Amino acid sequence: MGRLRPEDVGVSAVLVALVLVSMPFLDGSSPLDRPVDALGYALALVAAAGTLFRTRWPVPVLGVVTVATVGYLLLAYPYGPVMLCLAVAVYSLARRRPLRPALVYAAGTLVLLVLPVFTHPAGLGVPAGLVPTSAFVAVPFSIGVARRTWDEARSASRAAAEQQARDDERLRLAHEVHDVVGHGLAAIQMQADIALHLGRPDDAQAALEAISRAANEALTELRTTLADIRPGGGPGGNSGGGPDRAPTAGLANLEVLAERVRSAGVAVDLRVTGTPRPLPDAVDLAAYRVLQESLTNVVKHGAGAAARVEVAYEPDAVRLAVRNPRSPDGGFVAGFGITGMRHRVESLGGRLDAGPVDESFEVRAALPAGGVA
Repeated sequence: MGRLRPEDVGVSAVLVALVLVSMPFLDGSSPLDRPVDALGYALALVAAAGTLFRTRWPVPVLGVVTVATVGYLLLAYPYGPVMLCLAVAVYSLARRRPLRPALVYAAGTLVLLVLPVFTHPAGLGVPAGLVPTSAFVAVPFSIGVARRTWDEARSASRAAAEQQARDDERLRLAHEVHDVVGHGLAAIQMQADIALHLGRPDDAQAALEAISRAANEALTELRTTLADIRPGGGPGGNSGGGPDRAPTAGLANLEVLAERVRSAGVAVDLRVTGTPRPLPDAVDLAAYRVLQESLTNVVKHGAGAAARVEVAYEPDAVRLAVRNPRSPDGGFVAGFGITGMRHRVESLGGRLDAGPVDESFEVRAALPAGGVA
C-alpha cells in the first residue's frame, strides 16, 4: 500500500476546513433546517475526511461519502459543503474506474441522493429539486470520465512513441550489425574461395592470412559498434577499454575500407573530388556505411572483380557513387542491405538510388553536409 498523494491530502484538508468554517454560518440560516449539532458535524466531517482515500479506493470512498451525505440531508441539516464532498468522490470514481461499473455506482449514488428531495424541509421538491441534485452527480462524473479518457489517450500515445523508439533502435542495430558482419563475411568468403582453388601453398598461405586479417577487422569494428550503442558506451567513447578498439567508422577511413576490399580480390578505383572536410557524425557514418555495403555487394554479387567509387564534397552536400559491372541477364531485387542504406540516407534528409544502368550496377546517394535536413 503506497503513500497518500500530497494532492489527495490537500483536497481533503480543504474540504474539512470548509466544513468547519461554514457550518456555524449555515446553522440557523433557515428556520426550516435542523440546527447543526454534534451529529451534523460528525456526518459532514466523515464526508469530507472520507475523500482522503478516494484515489486508492474510489468505490468504498464513494459509498462512505454517499451514506454520510444522504444521512446528513435526511436528518434535515442544511445544504452546504457536504455536497461538494460528494461531487469530489463521484469525480474520483469516474476517473479511476472503467466506465460501465463506474456508471452503475454513480447511478446508485444518484438514487440515494434523490431521497432527501422528498423529505428535506428546505428542498425544492419534485420535480424542481431533481435538477440540482442530479447535477451534483452528473457534472463531476462527466468531468471525471473526460479526464480519464484524456489520460488513457496520453498514455497510449506515450506507449506508442516508446515502442516506436524501441523498434527504431532495433532496426538501427540490425543495420549496423548487418553492415559490419556482412562486409567482413563477404571478404572472408572471397578469400576462402581463392584459397580453395589455389594449388600453390605460398598463395594459399597469403589467402589464409587475408582471411585472418579480415575476420579480425570485422570483429574489432563489431565490438566498436556494440560499445557505442550499449548503455554507457557513448558515441565514440571507449567503454570497453580494450586496446584493439577500431576508429569510428567514417569517410576518414575510406582508404582503409578500399584496401580491405582490394585484399578480397576486387579492384577498387577510388576518386575523391572537392575538399574533404569534417561532416556531422550521423552523415559521416551514413556515408561510410553506404560505401561499405555497396562494396560488400560488389564482392558478393559483382559480375567483374572491379568497382569505381566516387566521393564528391560539395558546399551543401556530399555525393557518393559506386559502380561495378553486372551480368546482362542479372536480375535485381532490393534486399535488406539496399533497404537499410536507403533508410539511413532518407532519415538524414538525403536520397539514394540503386539499380542497373546499362551494363553496370550503380548506387548513388546524396547527403546534406549540414546534418539532418
